[in-house]
Amino acid sequence: MFLFLSKLLPIFLYPLGLSCVLLILTLILLWKKRSRLALIPVTLTFLILFLSSSAWISDAIVESLEFQYITQGELPTADAIVVLGGATESALPPRPWIEIREEGDRVLYGAKLYRDKKAPKLILSGGRVDWRPSSSSEAEDMAILMETMGVQRSAMLLEPRSLNTRENAVNSLEIMKAQKIQKILLVTSAMHMPRSMMIFKKLGIDAIPAPTDYTSIQLGQATRSSLEATILDTLPDADQLRRTSRAMKEYVGILVYRLRGWA
Repeated sequence: MFLFLSKLLPIFLYPLGLSCVLLILTLILLWKKRSRLALIPVTLTFLILFLSSSAWISDAIVESLEFQYITQGELPTADAIVVLGGATESALPPRPWIEIREEGDRVLYGAKLYRDKKAPKLILSGGRVDWRPSSSSEAEDMAILMETMGVQRSAMLLEPRSLNTRENAVNSLEIMKAQKIQKILLVTSAMHMPRSMMIFKKLGIDAIPAPTDYTSIQLGQATRSSLEATILDTLPDADQLRRTSRAMKEYVGILVYRLRGWA
C-alpha cells in the first residue's frame, strides 16, 4: 500500500496534478456562481503551469539537485559498482527488444566504469512494480544490455526485488555483506543522486557518487545572450515542465524519506 500511495499522492503536488486540482476547484466555484472567487484558482493554475514550464525556473530547480555531486577529477576504484534501476522498459510487444529510457545513461555509464576497471563487480539493482506488465526485472534487463557491451555475466550480481530507492540500498547492502564488499561506486541519474546518497549513507554504506544522466550543463557553459534564446527560454515548453516535475518528485521523495527516518 505504501508503494501505491507513494506513487499516487505526490502526483497532486506536481505542477500538472496541482493544476488539475485547482481547475476542478474553479469549476466548483463557477457552478456555485462564485465567479470572482474562481479567479484565484484559475490564476494560480496559469502561474504554476507557466513558471514550471519555463527554462529559467526548470534549470534553477534541476541544477539545485544535479550539481550537488559533480565529479571532480577521476573517480577512484572500489570493490563494486552499484547501478540503480529505472532505466529500461521490458521487451513487451510490439517492442522487438529491451528499450532504454532517458535514464538509460545509468546502464551505459556503469558498463563504462567496469570496462575502465574501476571495480571488479557490478551490482544491478531494480525490480518491477507488480501491477504493471513486464517480462523481466530491471536488473535482468540491465544485465542483458551490459552483455551486449562486452561485460561478462560472471561480473554481475543481480538484485531484482527493489521497488524504490530505499529497497535498492537495503537489498544492495545484503549482497555487499554476502560478497564482503566494502566500498562502492554508486551510479544513478544526477537528479536522483542526492536522495540516493542520503539513503545509502544512512545505512552506513561507503558509497562514492558517480552521477550520470545530466539534463543541465554547468553554469557558464551555456548562455542566453541572444534575444531569441531569452524569448524561447521564457516561453512554456512541455519538456521543461517534465524536468520541473521530475525535480519536484525528488524533493518530495527526500521529504518523505526523511520523515520516515530513511534519509
